Amino acid sequence: MKTFASAAVVSLALAAPALADTATTYPFDGSFDDATFALENAIIERGLVIDWVSHTGDMLARTGEDVGSDVVLFDNADVYQFCSAQLSREVMEADFMNIMHCPYSIFVFERDGAVTMGFRDMPEGDMQVIQNLLDGIVQDAVGN
Repeated sequence: MKTFASAAVVSLALAAPALADTATTYPFDGSFDDATFALENAIIERGLVIDWVSHTGDMLARTGEDVGSDVVLFDNADVYQFCSAQLSREVMEADFMNIMHCPYSIFVFERDGAVTMGFRDMPEGDMQVIQNLLDGIVQDAVGN
């Protein structure tokens, strides 16, 4: 049993770099408010419903002092979450564990006057249909 546990830990440790999250980002030429408006429209125009908007920048600004930090991470930052019934069913029928990627998120942040929009990259295989959805939404929002 000890050998199995050790082998499992080593296997996970070796796999860790492959599990690291990466993101696709695009600069937005305009204000943060314009970016969030463009993103909302790009999501809604696809017939999708925004389930939740996390005002991450506000939360970090509000709680910085409480956790002993005076670092300003973002001028503004929001994360939009939504789902696609059709595409979610498609990827989960291919592999029910694709549930771990749902709902899908797109972030918008402003740092030092520069606005960036993007999303966490999806794994290769079945989830590339979601990668393409997210990329299309963001490219529409940034005007590509």
